Amino acid sequence: MHFLSKHFPLHPLAWRNRLVWLALAFLVALLAGSASALFLAVLDRLTNYRSENKQLIYFLPVAGLLVGWLYQRFGGLAGRGNNQLLDEFHVRKGGVPWVMAPLVLVGTWLTHAFGGSAGREGTAVQMSASLAHALAEKLELARRNRRALLLMGMAGGFGAVFGTPLAGAVFAIEVLGKGKQRYRHLLPTMLTAWGAHLVCLAWGIQHTPFVLHHTLHLGAAGTFALGAAALAFGLTARLFSGLGHFFSMQFTRLIPSLPLRAFAGGLVLSLVFWLSQNDRYLGLGVPVILEGFDQPVPWYDFLAKTLYTTFTLGAGFKGGEVTPLFFTGATLGSSLSAFLPLPTDWLAALGLVAVFAGATNTPIACAAMGAELFGWMLFPVALPVCWLAVWVSGKAGIYSSQAPHPFKIENLLTPKAQKF
Repeated sequence: MHFLSKHFPLHPLAWRNRLVWLALAFLVALLAGSASALFLAVLDRLTNYRSENKQLIYFLPVAGLLVGWLYQRFGGLAGRGNNQLLDEFHVRKGGVPWVMAPLVLVGTWLTHAFGGSAGREGTAVQMSASLAHALAEKLELARRNRRALLLMGMAGGFGAVFGTPLAGAVFAIEVLGKGKQRYRHLLPTMLTAWGAHLVCLAWGIQHTPFVLHHTLHLGAAGTFALGAAALAFGLTARLFSGLGHFFSMQFTRLIPSLPLRAFAGGLVLSLVFWLSQNDRYLGLGVPVILEGFDQPVPWYDFLAKTLYTTFTLGAGFKGGEVTPLFFTGATLGSSLSAFLPLPTDWLAALGLVAVFAGATNTPIACAAMGAELFGWMLFPVALPVCWLAVWVSGKAGIYSSQAPHPFKIENLLTPKAQKF
């Protein structure tokens, strides 16, 4: 392997290394796509079984105890999730442990099997990135090339789990925050994301289809309404991020033991379900997301899902935030259609991508995702809405290790913003 590191420094733009990069992209895509396919196939079965056996949520505290013990015993740096990936790219901080992949996989399965409110993006991204990093270590690649494979793994996992390879490639680049050096990796991340997506499809995975049935006609009133909706999306992203950090800090402060705080969190969620007998906000919530495209949903849906998810993840359960952010944004947009002169399905689609953009500071990736999910006619509308949502969503997103975004509203109000 030393020969590879010595004679192929693997600069992404070097012509003589293109075959090497193609081979690496193929390997990472195969790993990311296969891991995501396994994850999604089992997750779908667990979700269906839990939906048919709602009493499983009463075992959520025990599942939390197990998830917490696994991470306390074997996790180490893997417990930091996506933040560890971002720190490893910017400033090397201990590497990406290979155990991150099996831990987040099993942890997410347990969370969803017993009714925790979580997503799937974090799982796919962490699995794929840790596998790509393990491959880079096996090949004994140089530091800069390990960073490239780390991004390729992130892009592959994101693109495969949602069926949005373009968004996956851009997300891996954009989520890093400021800095031009990351754009040199755009081509390999694009190749990996597309490859992982195709591998996932080859395994028989089918993604949720979305269709916009109406045509958007924007006049003066419609444009004003669009701006008001974008403002609401950005503030909701700020609420989601703030509650996530709040619950995480409070759980850590009150219950230092990770297994015990996950147990306590599961106990509270089980009690809430017992009192309400409402499973609308458990798990991924895809049926409710789809419902929001057909008719306005209750205004409190977005708030309830935000509370359920941030509480679940803050307690120590595993899974991503993105699908719950989809839920939050789509239901918020759907409910706003009762007051704004815009089609319900368009507002739901814009909310789905804009709240996600505001929480992750990735407006271009989210607009691209909107185009891949709903059609390219959404892109010219989604892009400014996502930018505005990012602008008003606050200084911090859901990733505490993310580098500052130059268009955050706090940055614009400070002299430092002039440096970006």
